[in-house]
Amino acid sequence: MQDVHRARRRATAATGALVVALLAACTWGTDQTPTSTPAVTATPAPSPVSAAPGTPPPASVVVGGDAQAALATSAALLTSAPVAVVAPGGDTAAVLTASTAAVATGAPMLLTGDGVEVADELGRLGTQHVLLVGDVAQEAVPADVVAVRTPAGADADTLAAVVGHDLGDVVAVAPGGEAAAVRALARPRPAVLVAAPAPADDAAVGDAPADGAAAPTSDAPGRTATDATAAAGRGPSGPASLPPTSPVAAEGVVVFVDSTLPLAAVATARALDVEVLDVPGGDPRATSGTVQAVAAAAPTAVLAFGESFGTPERLAARTATARTGVELPGGGQLVFPTAPGLPGTKYVALYGTPGSSALGVLGEQDVPATVARAEQHAAPYRALTGDTVVPAVEIIATIASAGPEPDGSYSRKRAVADLRPLVDAAGAAGQYVVLDLQPGRQDFVTQAQAYAELLALPHVGLALDPEWRLAPDQVHLRQIGTVGIDEVNATAAWLAQLTRDNALPQKMFVLHQFSLRMIGERERLDTSHDELAPLIHVDGQGSQPAKAGTWATLRNGAPPVHWGWKNFYDEDVPMLDPVQTYQVQPVPDLVTYQ
Repeated sequence: MQDVHRARRRATAATGALVVALLAACTWGTDQTPTSTPAVTATPAPSPVSAAPGTPPPASVVVGGDAQAALATSAALLTSAPVAVVAPGGDTAAVLTASTAAVATGAPMLLTGDGVEVADELGRLGTQHVLLVGDVAQEAVPADVVAVRTPAGADADTLAAVVGHDLGDVVAVAPGGEAAAVRALARPRPAVLVAAPAPADDAAVGDAPADGAAAPTSDAPGRTATDATAAAGRGPSGPASLPPTSPVAAEGVVVFVDSTLPLAAVATARALDVEVLDVPGGDPRATSGTVQAVAAAAPTAVLAFGESFGTPERLAARTATARTGVELPGGGQLVFPTAPGLPGTKYVALYGTPGSSALGVLGEQDVPATVARAEQHAAPYRALTGDTVVPAVEIIATIASAGPEPDGSYSRKRAVADLRPLVDAAGAAGQYVVLDLQPGRQDFVTQAQAYAELLALPHVGLALDPEWRLAPDQVHLRQIGTVGIDEVNATAAWLAQLTRDNALPQKMFVLHQFSLRMIGERERLDTSHDELAPLIHVDGQGSQPAKAGTWATLRNGAPPVHWGWKNFYDEDVPMLDPVQTYQVQPVPDLVTYQ
């Protein structure tokens, strides 16, 4: 019992803003007669102030069993409900009947069992009339609530008479198809859901689809409240039917589901005409499909079912990003998506700086030819993997210099205007861009901030090159540079904040390394930023045995990151071809050419 109360308090505390946003967005249904009762009501709330596009919407994450999820959903979405529907948890036939009733009346649906105190929630909602479906004890509801009863699996005439609303076809729901059937319920004439009889001798049940989804029975016409002839059930002293209700639509609210789909909670959402979206893996940024679905729905409040969605705060930020509809090259908004059953993404990049052939192959040709050459490098890799292969360019934005430069940094900064043509051309061609920093005696955060204009573009990530990070008394080429982990983490925090503030897709955050001493205390690397995809790029050159040794050394004891490999045209002996490169284990997520 205490656990249930704690779950309820958590849901309420996490969704207080959601209740306000939802209720302010409600619009009354068309069935507004003087004798009808709104299915859900609330004290009028002021209209919400229009938020900036990147403002995270209020979000709630519901976890627990079906009865607990139903309770938490009611707590999250509603402040008042004069009419409610209650069914016994675990009774499939009753849950299906109750789902139809809830959607028809626009009322919340609750389940008994799992220690849930239904009476407490009905009291909070101020419920005056309740429909008890199936074997629900009268004691489950407050004594002053008027109860109406109907049996589990009630026929269409009886149910129409009880709820006082027109109903659609009778649909026999095969085992496993319950979730799809409840999700499909919609006004003004929701289907009458009944549990299909168990198949005998493994025979198929009627014409039910192979995936177990619901299918209409062949001889079940739609039913109306006015032509119902069967007597409705009564409580011990209650009436035969519910009072007339006028359902409401919760505009702007969207429900996310992953693998968890609590039927009663979904029925409450559908009762409020809330759209239910599939979000594989619990991250709405993960695929092009989920990003575009969220962008089309434009939610102002979100309710999600299942632990895979993480905290409400994280879900709200992810939804704000998905709501923009802006995608990364390769699709979706994750640099390295890991949605179950869907391909990942890998990158093949040219390295260098525009206009200089001395610093890598990127600068050996003009901008259009660079974009074309990046595609030529990526193309052979597509036949070697089921993942999406995205061409990319890694642009050296600040270049290690032999002299101190006017600011004493030993780092020559390329002007944003000089880099913009390639950045824009790559983006237009569906290619990713990484800005590489060689900061000399300046810190990485300061240098990154100078390129905030470019890093605010959705297809631009950041790379730190510690080889060229000097101490105050050092100069380049006399020693290998190093950076402390605190500076790396500070740079990551700044980039994550920039990404979050602008509701941008996730950004690649690359750390170049060919020696352990280049990044001090690397084990403390902060990989917690949801806005970033950290990657260690192994830059060793020379013989392949030596490169393999560097790869193994850097991977040993590394924090949880993705991995990149560099092929050097002039320094590698020999340079690996694409087939050989993808024989490196684990297969590199980023391959660059210099």
